[in-house]
Amino acid sequence: MNLYLLRHAWAGHFGDPEWADDCERPLTDKGVKRFAEVAGRLVERGVRPSLVATSPLVRCRQTAEILVDALGGGVELVEKLELQPGSDLETMVAWTDQLTDEHGEIAWVGHAPDVGRMVATLIGQSGGWIRLSKGATAAVRFYDRLEVGGGELRWLVTAKLLGC
Repeated sequence: MNLYLLRHAWAGHFGDPEWADDCERPLTDKGVKRFAEVAGRLVERGVRPSLVATSPLVRCRQTAEILVDALGGGVELVEKLELQPGSDLETMVAWTDQLTDEHGEIAWVGHAPDVGRMVATLIGQSGGWIRLSKGATAAVRFYDRLEVGGGELRWLVTAKLLGC
């Protein structure tokens, strides 16, 4: 089972008075365009989740929608409160593990520093952190069931590495 963890794309600045509620802070126009290029390159390279779970915050939802659009039809998009800032990894793992028979590849779209901590914990580095820049994706492979510490980091790619 392949699990892709993505940090949301480039959004407006934290604390911008235009977005008094940080939950509503959207991607910038440049962020939308750049992540559409990233998503296209990921799909070209074989990234094909059939389920994308996202934090309900606008910037993550927009990032997830861009990914789903690049993937084409047949991809399910689900908002998960557990991917909000302060993510609940254990609940996400349990939820995702129940879906692995139906979905061989699943993506989570979340926030920093949570996604970096989740990647580290999933590969057995509890207490560690792997930096995911905006729009970055990490691929974690599970050979048996999806469980904390049972994953293998297959790759981590940034927009810059993809030429975007």
